[in-house]
Amino acid sequence: MVSGPLSDTRPKSRLWAPDPVEWTVSPGLTEYGEAVADMEARAAAIRAGEARERIWLLEHPPLYTAGTSAKAADLLDPDRFPVFRSARGGEYTYHGPGQRVAYIMLDLDRRGRDIRAFVRALEDWILEALTEFSVRGERREGRVGVWVDRTAPGGPVREDKIAAIGVRVRRWVSFHGIALNVEPDLSHFGGITPCGVSDPHLGVTSLVDLGLPVTMDDADAALRASFHRIFGPTLDAA
Repeated sequence: MVSGPLSDTRPKSRLWAPDPVEWTVSPGLTEYGEAVADMEARAAAIRAGEARERIWLLEHPPLYTAGTSAKAADLLDPDRFPVFRSARGGEYTYHGPGQRVAYIMLDLDRRGRDIRAFVRALEDWILEALTEFSVRGERREGRVGVWVDRTAPGGPVREDKIAAIGVRVRRWVSFHGIALNVEPDLSHFGGITPCGVSDPHLGVTSLVDLGLPVTMDDADAALRASFHRIFGPTLDAA
């Protein structure tokens, strides 16, 4: 694993900072309530100057979360998995095994105080990580997250979401984060209208669904390398 600055001569993002961010990877499945409590405590410690910024990579057991804009009608199967209210922005999303969740606790007070630029940098982080697997992720106006164009020649438009973004910023410290679909059970998204998008031409995909034999370790390495270029160096958690 990379644990210091990369020898990359490309221009740095405006969100880049030179102080290493703690990089934590949790094995197994982490309960959602436990993760939220840990995130909130860490964000408060960062704000108080008592802890280093942190990126926390994990997987959750199957569950749905409802962001601050979630609509009740978008929960199509409320008894399928546990449902959690979340302080993050956005609507309903699914988390489960095979999906890499990255919780992002960064001090935006020292990274520019620009939430719009922060969200765009998160998209850049994912887009650049996907290039490691020759996947062209794309932004879409009015749809937060990263999409893959799967339109067949001469066929109708088809776009699938491969990564979701949902963050909260409190006193200029971020928490919650991104979810990259590596190899989740895509049928589990059927219990919700993901992110409130019900267009039949818009679906959900994963790296493995695209035919790529990508492991979670592969995805983590790509995310870490890309993070260095967008946000700055990292160090392994003690």
